[in-house]
Amino acid sequence: MREELSGAGVPNRASVARMYDAMLGGQHNFAIDREAVAAFTAIDPQVRMLARANRAFLRRAVRFLVDSGVRQFIDLGSGIPTQGNVHEVAQGLDPRCRVLYVDNDPVAVAHSASLLADNPDADVLDADIRSPADILAAPRLRRLIDLDQPVAVLMITILHFVTEAEDPAGVVAAFRDALPAEGWLALSHATDEDRPDTAAAVGQLYRAKATSPVTARSRERILGLFDGFDLTEPGLVHVPLWRPDAGDEAPERPSEYWVYAGVGRKSP
Repeated sequence: MREELSGAGVPNRASVARMYDAMLGGQHNFAIDREAVAAFTAIDPQVRMLARANRAFLRRAVRFLVDSGVRQFIDLGSGIPTQGNVHEVAQGLDPRCRVLYVDNDPVAVAHSASLLADNPDADVLDADIRSPADILAAPRLRRLIDLDQPVAVLMITILHFVTEAEDPAGVVAAFRDALPAEGWLALSHATDEDRPDTAAAVGQLYRAKATSPVTARSRERILGLFDGFDLTEPGLVHVPLWRPDAGDEAPERPSEYWVYAGVGRKSP
């Protein structure tokens, strides 16, 4: 959803992408985004820790996927470029990796385009995840991504911004059906099971202040988004528990990280 602007061209609602940038300590955000993050922090003081854990999952998932033979990535709802982007991780392991970032936030798209200007194997597409057919048919995608070769679709903390009426399962299915046999899905998603009061309060915050509402879902509903994929070990788990790096300290209360994460390979 595009941000709303005041007459002076200043956003009057917080952007989901810019809020996440602020949570990660980035610089591409406005006061209205930081105010929304402060309100989020008042609800859950560990929100920045959660954002960092989610970002670390993304890096681990990309490394796993490269090790599994994937050299093409479609990062949906990619957000504003920060350290440890998909192309940095993937191309650091194999320079042949190609990455298409997809977002509809103007700041995210502009900064991604600037960052990738000299990288022929990475690009950004201004598009909405709710319109998978448009994304899959886009010339930028077709130029960069060969859908007959192994490819991973990344949906990292994006589907909880897709409402039930907008059919998140249908969005995933559209991309799944376009993937080759060697197709993969990496996904993380907020849950309302572990801390329902927190999830409800955050949902109300996003409805009131941000460009997109949040729909936290049960573990069962999130698991259902992997329909047509075979989950790799350790399955769908709280975000810091997905294949932690050596030396990572296991959290005493994983449910404090109220986001589930998993990676699946397209079923035969």
